[in-house]
Amino acid sequence: MSTAVQPSRAEAAPVLTGPNFFRVLTSERIKLFSLLSTRILLVCAVALMVGFAALQAWGFGQVSEARAKGATGPRESVNAASMLPHLPDAGVSFSQLIIGSLAVLLISAEFTSGMSRATFAAVPKRWPVLASKGVYAVLVGFAVTYVGAFFGGLLAQPILSNYSLHLDMGSWDVQRVMLLSAVYVAAVALMGLALGALLRNSAGAIVTLVAALFVLPIIFQLIPNDFFKEARKYLPTSAANAMLEAGSTQPLDTTLLEPWQGVLVLGAYVVVLLGAAFATLKQRDV
Repeated sequence: MSTAVQPSRAEAAPVLTGPNFFRVLTSERIKLFSLLSTRILLVCAVALMVGFAALQAWGFGQVSEARAKGATGPRESVNAASMLPHLPDAGVSFSQLIIGSLAVLLISAEFTSGMSRATFAAVPKRWPVLASKGVYAVLVGFAVTYVGAFFGGLLAQPILSNYSLHLDMGSWDVQRVMLLSAVYVAAVALMGLALGALLRNSAGAIVTLVAALFVLPIIFQLIPNDFFKEARKYLPTSAANAMLEAGSTQPLDTTLLEPWQGVLVLGAYVVVLLGAAFATLKQRDV
C-alpha cells in the first residue's frame, strides 16, 4: 500500500513575486536620507527661509519707522502691516530651488550612476519607483517649507516688536500663506522629479526648472506685447501667486488669474509633466 508524499514545509511556503509598494517606499527612504548631502541641502533650505524672514522683518521695521517719521518716498509708501502675513515665506523663492534640485537629483542621479539598472531590475513595473519618489518629494517639499516658514516667523517676532509690529503666527492669514506656500513648493518638487525622469540629466533638468521658475517670467515681463502679458499669467510662478490669494481678506490682484484658476494651472503642470515622465520611464531603456 502506497502512501502519499507530504510536501515539506519549505516547499509549502509561499513564494514572493517581488517587492510591494511599501517595500519600494522603504527603499527610496533609505536612498534619500542616507546621503549626507541630502541632509545638508534640507538644512540649507530651512536656514534660507529663516534668514530671509528675519531680513524681511528688519526691512518691514525700517519701512514702518520711516512712515512714522513722515517720509513719503516710494519705499515708505508700502504698507508693512498688510504684508506681514507673507513674511514667513519670504525665502520661498530661493528655497524652492534647493527642493526642486533635490527632487531632480532624486531620480536623475540614478541614471547618471547606473543604479537605475538595479532599481528597475528589482521593480520591473517601474511606476512604484516614480510614485515612491513622488511621495517623498511632496513630503519633503511641504515639510521643509512649512517648518522653515514657522521658525522664520518665530525669529521675526522679536525683530518686529522693536518697531511696534506684531506677527500672529496662529492667525488664519499667516497660516494660509504658510500652508499654500508649502503646497506650491511640493508642486515644484514634483515638477523637478518629472524633469529629472524626462531628461535623465541633472544639469539639464535643473536649468530647465530654473528657466521655468525665474527666467521666463522676466522675459515675458520685458516684452511689450499683449500676448506675452496675458501668457505670463499662466506661468508656474504666476499661477502660484494667484493660488496664494485663496482665502485672502485683501482685494485680489487683477493682474493674476483667479485663485481657483491658479490651482488648476499649477496642477496641470504637475500632472502633464508626471504623465510624460511615467510614459518615458516605461518605454525607454535604462
